[in-house]
Amino acid sequence: MAKIWEMCLFLLLVFSIVRVSETRSTIGVYELKRGNFSVKLTNYGAIVVSVFLPDRNGKLDDVVLGFDSIEDYKGNNMLHGGPKGFSDVVWQVESYNTDSHITFTYNSTNGEEGFPGDLHVSVTYMLINTNQLSVIMRATPLSKATPVNLASHTYWNLAGHNSGDVLSHQVQLLADKITPVDKELIPTGDILPVKGTPYDFLHIHEVKSKFHELPNGYDINYALKYEGDGHFHKAAVVYESKSGRKMELWTNQPGLQFYTSNLMGTVKGKGGVTYNNYDAICLETQGFPDAVNHPHFPSQIVKPGERYEHVMVYRFTVN
Repeated sequence: MAKIWEMCLFLLLVFSIVRVSETRSTIGVYELKRGNFSVKLTNYGAIVVSVFLPDRNGKLDDVVLGFDSIEDYKGNNMLHGGPKGFSDVVWQVESYNTDSHITFTYNSTNGEEGFPGDLHVSVTYMLINTNQLSVIMRATPLSKATPVNLASHTYWNLAGHNSGDVLSHQVQLLADKITPVDKELIPTGDILPVKGTPYDFLHIHEVKSKFHELPNGYDINYALKYEGDGHFHKAAVVYESKSGRKMELWTNQPGLQFYTSNLMGTVKGKGGVTYNNYDAICLETQGFPDAVNHPHFPSQIVKPGERYEHVMVYRFTVN
């Protein structure tokens, strides 16, 4: 899920549009910018490196946790663990325009990380309208049916990446059920209502309001109010009162992983800032985890001739 990037590795982009050969594997950082809204990304893992947004007074802050050096994303300073996935490989830059979009592509081979078949994957980050970022992930199996469930594991702190914990952030999750997990964090197969539990975020409230009922914080998949067949719907709202920044997240996926960076530990991040547990929120729209082992979950199996498409839109405003 995400990790976060040495100035010597930055690419100075002197053309408005840059096209890179599919065989090129240079690691770089690329900026999308429109007005005072900017997003930096790297083709190492196709990861979001920074997002700069104005607050209600026009002050710009980076609201994404991360590192100063790409090497730190590749080294031991991991913001999220797990086996090597698409966040640990070098993607190709297929298309890039500084004031509109960037598209990364990756070809996964048969048996990679234990998954069957060759898979062509792309992710496009695009600036749309005012202070909006869309993310479109696509995957096409080339030889065998395979499970596909791509997600973005960006660490958000709307007060600024260096502002401490997010427990006072106000959150609304448009979901009335969760898929609980066992002690190994594997879904049990149940789909349970959130009403009357600390997982109920149907009405916006502070993260910390029921934190005392959860000894390890939040890390759970929510079943969104979803009409199926790729229907586009609002998944979450996050508001930070001191800055006035508000983020809405829209998607076409049935699930949302809500994570309060419970296992961050102590990590040295951008500008020498020390990140600690609960210093960020992750909102990962997705298919239900472990769907392949629970037939009543929405299927994540994609066959040759079919295309997986995961759409997210982040809408940023200030109040």
